[in-house]
Amino acid sequence: MSSVRKTETIPQWKREEVDALVDFLESYTSVGIVGVTGIPSRQLQAMRRELHGSAEVRMSRNTLTIRALEAVDDGLEELVDYVDGQVALIGTNDNPFGLYKQLEASKTPAPINAGEVAPNDIVIPEGDTGVDPGPFVGELQTVGAAARIMDGSIKVTEDSTVLEEGGVVDDDLAGVLSELGIEPKEVGLDLKGVHSEGILFEPDELAIDVDEYTADVQAAAAAARNLSVNAAYPTARTAGTLLAKASGEAKSVALYASIESPDVVPDLIGRADAQLRALAAAIDDDEALPEELRGVEAPAAPEASTEDEEEQATEDEAAEADDDDDDDDDDDGGEGLGAMFG
Repeated sequence: MSSVRKTETIPQWKREEVDALVDFLESYTSVGIVGVTGIPSRQLQAMRRELHGSAEVRMSRNTLTIRALEAVDDGLEELVDYVDGQVALIGTNDNPFGLYKQLEASKTPAPINAGEVAPNDIVIPEGDTGVDPGPFVGELQTVGAAARIMDGSIKVTEDSTVLEEGGVVDDDLAGVLSELGIEPKEVGLDLKGVHSEGILFEPDELAIDVDEYTADVQAAAAAARNLSVNAAYPTARTAGTLLAKASGEAKSVALYASIESPDVVPDLIGRADAQLRALAAAIDDDEALPEELRGVEAPAAPEASTEDEEEQATEDEAAEADDDDDDDDDDDGGEGLGAMFG
């Protein structure tokens, strides 16, 4: 008895849906997979409206989504691993960091139901519950909260962790949290992975503290400038500082060696005059001094040497040049980070 091999026929609507998904994937520079589990339909629609103009969410059957990702190829097939459970496609021409930041900012607190897994440790905080004395104190104690009746009210005497991250919420705990108005989870589009310009990013790679990142870049730029100056390696940013430093050092050498350069002659004369007056003030016998030096008083306080003044002036000039560079770098850095992180 011969067997007849049957060829699977793909319905027309499925082929059209895959084609539409492919067009969607090819329309954006960054494409990701977001989880939509537990998001009510009305709230999901509101999220899609909030994203309008910056990102688009496209929902379909997982099998068709996988077909579309594999059809586009170009690295997008890596996203297939994230197509599991209730998910949707999200596309944007923004960078992945900006997309992640926007999705995280759009999440809102929500109550947790029995049977759900705790996304983090659930804590009932210390304080007055506002509930009158009654059976509720026993319910609190049952779920592990340190509670007692005090001053005519039910109070939690200390912060109480009633369920650790990853634990399953039971009916008793769900009821207690609802009564207290505690919303331990966040509802929103949960970015699972995003593909952009040939690179696959996961959420932990996108969760960047922008302020800390900016500080790191500024510190690195400052260290690079210091290295360039100390190594006498001229760049467009440090040439002015190096020239100012060299000029100050040359002048210091000329003063120390008493070289009669036009730039230092006034300083040499001033230093010689100060030394002469100090010497004259130290001689008690006026008869031993020329008439013009008699009665000269020593300076009230020692003044900084010309060399010290020159070194300080050089340092101030270099610092001012660095400050100008810092201002330029801050402007450029702010624009660059703004473009990167959205």
